[in-house]
Amino acid sequence: MAQVSTPEVEHPLDPLTASEIELTTDILEGHDQVTDDVGFYSYQPVEPPKGELDGWDEGEPFDRKVKAVLRNFEKRETYEAVISLDDDEIISWERLPNAIPHIPDMDVREAEETIIENEEFRDAARKRGVEEFDHVIVDPWPVNASEFVPDDIEDRRLARGISWVGRDEKDNAYSRPLEGIHVFIDLDDMEVLEVVDNGVVDEDSPLPPERADFRADQVDTRDTREHLDVVQPDGVSWEVDGREVEWEKWSFRVGWTDREGLVLHDISYDDDGEERQILHRLSATAMAVPYGDTDPNHSWKNALDIGEFNVGRMVNSLDEGCDCLGVMHYFDAVTNDRDGNVLHFPNAICMHEEDDGLLWKHTEVRKGNTEVRRRRRLVISQIATVYNYDYAFYYYFYQDGRIEAEMRLTGIDSNGVVPEGTTADDTGGFYEISAPQIKTSLHQHCFNFRMDFDIDGEDNSVYEVHNEPVDEVAWTHEESENPAGQGWYMDETLLETEQDARMDIDPNRGRYWQVVNPNKESAYGYNPGYKLHPKTNVETPIQSGAPARRRAGFLDNDFWVTPYDPDEMYADGEYPTQNDNPSGLREWTAQDRNIVNEDVVLWYTLGVNHRTRPEDWPVLPVEVASFELAPEGFFDENPAVDVAPEPAACEHDVTADDD
Repeated sequence: MAQVSTPEVEHPLDPLTASEIELTTDILEGHDQVTDDVGFYSYQPVEPPKGELDGWDEGEPFDRKVKAVLRNFEKRETYEAVISLDDDEIISWERLPNAIPHIPDMDVREAEETIIENEEFRDAARKRGVEEFDHVIVDPWPVNASEFVPDDIEDRRLARGISWVGRDEKDNAYSRPLEGIHVFIDLDDMEVLEVVDNGVVDEDSPLPPERADFRADQVDTRDTREHLDVVQPDGVSWEVDGREVEWEKWSFRVGWTDREGLVLHDISYDDDGEERQILHRLSATAMAVPYGDTDPNHSWKNALDIGEFNVGRMVNSLDEGCDCLGVMHYFDAVTNDRDGNVLHFPNAICMHEEDDGLLWKHTEVRKGNTEVRRRRRLVISQIATVYNYDYAFYYYFYQDGRIEAEMRLTGIDSNGVVPEGTTADDTGGFYEISAPQIKTSLHQHCFNFRMDFDIDGEDNSVYEVHNEPVDEVAWTHEESENPAGQGWYMDETLLETEQDARMDIDPNRGRYWQVVNPNKESAYGYNPGYKLHPKTNVETPIQSGAPARRRAGFLDNDFWVTPYDPDEMYADGEYPTQNDNPSGLREWTAQDRNIVNEDVVLWYTLGVNHRTRPEDWPVLPVEVASFELAPEGFFDENPAVDVAPEPAACEHDVTADDD
């Protein structure tokens, strides 16, 4: 059973609706610079400044604005416009001389078709054993940095096409790369500019021999499990009103933008009748996928998938019984296509409940009493497919006030061809052998999350916290307060400026970061706060100054803090596509602004190291990475102590045979 809802706009933070997109296009088409040579690349709702929302009451009218990004293909110019839907007019229009918009699906499909029809590309493909082209696929990658672009075309809006070939319509085409062919295409006029052929890797065996099937109708599936169903006969525990969700004392709004996809707004918790604010906005704003392979056919890869493709536009329509189990509530999403028409994403966001094991338990052995509570969580998710990779974004809400952000990576590894007979001893460590003649490069996935905290109000401070031992000389002294040497404490350091806050995880010392409201105290004298508790993470070993590192400054550190600025929304900057020096976290924090008792924003870079395995082929079992936001001093006691026991699922009759 599913509940589906795409409400009209009820709140200033709601996503755009289909009618708003149509109106935006109508208004823009009335502008004298919007000719037939102009494409409509992105419509984003302009979120009102936080101060304006403080005084807004439900039901009051509000001024709805849209920021649009447009591209004039003939002039090779990018424009940014702000449209007032209430006033039915364009209120600002600006040409951005150095901005390149993201690559939308219509550009991708046209570029693919253009490349496949190109005779020079076909000649190169024929050298690799391609006889017919019905099953050739091309992925137009962003060109990333100027170092990897021929000098005479670097001023164009470019993509770099890499290709594979299947055997039939059911084949896994990604299992047969056309290694060494790179096609530079101009996305403004859809013209192939240059076909680079770095040579056939193995003349006798140019294509890998195996099909690498993974579809259920193409492989022998195991028959070793019984059906598992998640049933909620009494219905769900949440309430949904438009985009507002209430569940187990939690309250928040489910938002969406075509750049980020899923966004959560106005997250608060009902603490004994008091609605206490925690986060104003939470989303994943940037992603870097740097590759470590030195092979010229792969060394240029360092995608910024969220910003270069607008990952919200690549979300899947989630299907009941597949991506989620149980009773689901779906939120649809809409955006614009390149022609300004409405682009629909039904079931773009899924919400459901899960049992997650033990919440808390204690057995009083002397009294023969046991109290146990099951941990239930509310799951909000989206899944986006960016060419060969599938990225699953999950936010979990728990009954004890915790929030967890989790990424699951699956899909098919970006790959290439090696000569027949190549083994692990031949790789040099920069790639792995995943199947006969298939190489998969060492790489990483690094996601940056933006967390606009408002702990009981906007003015917050941030501390770094870690385990600290007592000085050895001090505790061995005869007058020591720690004579047994077992004492240790949590060292807390107030982070005063942006540069102070730049740091990395330190699991051996238990490092975490705490956001507090320094202007309020709990019953025990604590400033109410939440901690960012890191789990697994990894730094990037790519050299400083290398294109992948230069273009994604958020890779420099795991943790960052900035004062709130409505213009600082994406860790890799507003326009990262084909930008050698995007302005983002690294550049903003160079100002070294004050972050004490300010409206602070936390940024966390969550990294996944991917040394591919044969077990990752032909499709990757999920790699999981996450971090947690947990209350620390926010409540006066365990907020989940009032969770009711679960009813017994079944009764077990004890008989003599059980002895």
